[in-house]
Amino acid sequence: MSTPTQRPGDRMKKAICTFSQLLQQYPEKSRASLLRQVEIQFDLSPKECQFLNTHLTECQEQGNPI
Repeated sequence: MSTPTQRPGDRMKKAICTFSQLLQQYPEKSRASLLRQVEIQFDLSPKECQFLNTHLTECQEQGNPI
């Protein structure tokens, strides 16, 4: 029996959704700590972590929610 494989980007999509949910649940926590939690939970690569850090920081600086 074969196991289904994830499509490229599925982990990132799930990570972003989870990060957004965590932001809503725990507004008192820093974005950086929540982001680290998501990066570990989804076992993201260094490149994926850098992408999220860069883009989610830009969203915060511009005052845009996720």
